[in-house]
Amino acid sequence: TTPVRGTIAKPFKANVKGVVKLKTKGPIEVADQVLTIQPGGHTGWHSHPGPVLVVIKSGTFTLYNGYDKDCTGQVFETGSAFVDPGNGYIHIGRNEGTTPVELSATYLLPVGAGPRNDVTPSPGNCPF
Repeated sequence: TTPVRGTIAKPFKANVKGVVKLKTKGPIEVADQVLTIQPGGHTGWHSHPGPVLVVIKSGTFTLYNGYDKDCTGQVFETGSAFVDPGNGYIHIGRNEGTTPVELSATYLLPVGAGPRNDVTPSPGNCPF
């Protein structure tokens, strides 16, 4: 689906005491998107211009880091979540299972930036 976007125009601070601190220095855009990846499907190699909060709604999602010479996937099951740090972190997500993967991605972006940057050619550390 196409991301739903909104702009937070003024700098802000958010704090979950002892757990999270978030501080912006200027306007940011927040985009939210639900993605479905069919069995055998993948996201393609890409990066993001800012961090992404990802929640696995259903299925099993395997994430491969473009800098891991051993190409070891990190597996995320239904109900798990992770943070993609963005800022040039090259990766690919794959559905290596037998049922569709549905995930929710919340992007924190510079104003006007797209949610992803495709990476070609692939980093070459994985056979796919």
